[in-house]
Amino acid sequence: MPVAPDRSPNLAKEEPLAMNVRHDRLTRLVSTIFAAAGCREHEAERIGHYLVEANLVGHDSHGVIRVLPYVRWLADGKVVPNQTLQVVFENEVLALTDGRFGFGQVMGEEAMQLGLAKVNKQGVAVVGLRNSGHLGRIGDWALMAARANKLALHFVNTSGGGILAAPFGGTSRRLSANPIAAAVPVKNGPPILLDISTCAIAEGKVRVAFNKGVSVPDNCLLDGQGRPTNDPKAFYANPPGAILPFGAHKGYGLSIIVEMLAGALTGGSCSNPQTRHVANNMLTILMDPAAFQEYEDFAREVERFIAFVKTSDKAAPGGDILMPGEIEERTKERRLRDGIELDDNTWQQIIEACQSLSIFQSSIDSIVRG
Repeated sequence: MPVAPDRSPNLAKEEPLAMNVRHDRLTRLVSTIFAAAGCREHEAERIGHYLVEANLVGHDSHGVIRVLPYVRWLADGKVVPNQTLQVVFENEVLALTDGRFGFGQVMGEEAMQLGLAKVNKQGVAVVGLRNSGHLGRIGDWALMAARANKLALHFVNTSGGGILAAPFGGTSRRLSANPIAAAVPVKNGPPILLDISTCAIAEGKVRVAFNKGVSVPDNCLLDGQGRPTNDPKAFYANPPGAILPFGAHKGYGLSIIVEMLAGALTGGSCSNPQTRHVANNMLTILMDPAAFQEYEDFAREVERFIAFVKTSDKAAPGGDILMPGEIEERTKERRLRDGIELDDNTWQQIIEACQSLSIFQSSIDSIVRG
């Protein structure tokens, strides 16, 4: 439960050090920040849970690095606190919903709960979510389905402030990161989880590189003059740079399809610079394997195939063949044990968010250090 902000003197210090924080303490700190920002307890807790979960599995680009931008979006009215999902239309297998620019950590969860209720009854369900705040790590929503023994497929675009990527053959920003996620339940192991951007690099990973003062890989970014660059600062410069699609025309083609399914079909719009809010739209398709065949038959075939793939000769001695999602499971196990390392700039931005909400150093210390 978030603690009330400490109103005593001694503001958070201006010069932070890199921090290693236990996941539960970091979740409590993030929840406290959003409670102070005006979110009700449940919403603040969900934001904290999902941001820290992204850090736990190694997706720092969608973790607590988002705290300060979220707080600023709240202050600017670009995200609206304490919203509930609006059902625009529904029948037995289909629902069209509107997030009303509420926090995606709540809107995404509510949309998934609606879809899971339908797929449990009908064997298949399709849910359109439009006008949601930033949905965070899309793999979280796919995992919700897989943990309920369902298959999930998600397409997500950003209709407003997330226009970051250049089309194939272009240099100006016209597309968002446009992620695709899918998950499959595995009876005796972690779910298979694919969670990818159609860009060569996620904007959050560019921000992580910027915060750490390191370069990004080749063939990921263009600067404001349309020239290839490895410098993340060039992406945030004036004029701004752009992210490239992965695989040249292949990632670009997938990105266009995502715009059609998540943006045009849901009514939330494709990438549109006239949209002020940072709004995500998501099309979710859910399937129950038991509606297609006996669940045990499905489960056996999934496990047989995984075992077959893993028996491939290894490219390097001692190498390993992992299913999509396994590296995240290993990272989570390690970070649950060792804590989450935050670079100086990310920690300073969390401190800045605290300062803006009059959460003082004594409160931060009591939460983080125990």
